[in-house]
Amino acid sequence: MGLRFRPVDTSFYDLFTESAQHLVKGAAILAEMLGDGADHEDVARRMREAEHACDETTHALIRKVNSTFVTPFDREDIYALGSGLDDVMDMMDEAVDLMLVYEVKVLPPELSTQVEVIQRCAELTAEAMPKLQSMQSLEEYWIEINRLENTGDKNHRRTLAKLFSGEYKTIEVLKLKDIVESLEDAVDAFEKVANTVEQIAVKES
Repeated sequence: MGLRFRPVDTSFYDLFTESAQHLVKGAAILAEMLGDGADHEDVARRMREAEHACDETTHALIRKVNSTFVTPFDREDIYALGSGLDDVMDMMDEAVDLMLVYEVKVLPPELSTQVEVIQRCAELTAEAMPKLQSMQSLEEYWIEINRLENTGDKNHRRTLAKLFSGEYKTIEVLKLKDIVESLEDAVDAFEKVANTVEQIAVKES
């Protein structure tokens, strides 16, 4: 059986790690948006900056793939992981932007629980990315992300039930539902990243 050549260049792993660290920052900014007395304009501005920084890292990753003859693993997997990380940031940015443009002043407390799930997913993802280089100790990561996604689904259903309980005016329900869906999409996007990592690990084992 032939040995597979692995490039020594660590820049791919560095870029994945950098991208995941943007998500940690984005999740923290998202949590700020839910705080009492938050300056929504300022928080949204900083989220846009974080999203732009994440885009720059994604573009750097794509340029690296396109200019590298031998990549650490399959190019399509590199693209999938890079775009998956970027998708998470886009969903968080969307949620913050909706809170701003809809001028939502009072958010259901259940949203904080969902944002806590997102923050934990971001932390785990940032911890996992450097491990891609060795492909070791990654199974716990994708198992825990899957568990968190299930928790997020339950939170999502409970939040929707609260929205449609009659406690909120119809126009507020419509606004809040969009925000709730964006948060759910962010959790789902984290699971997609974890699934991609699992596929890569299986291929490389």
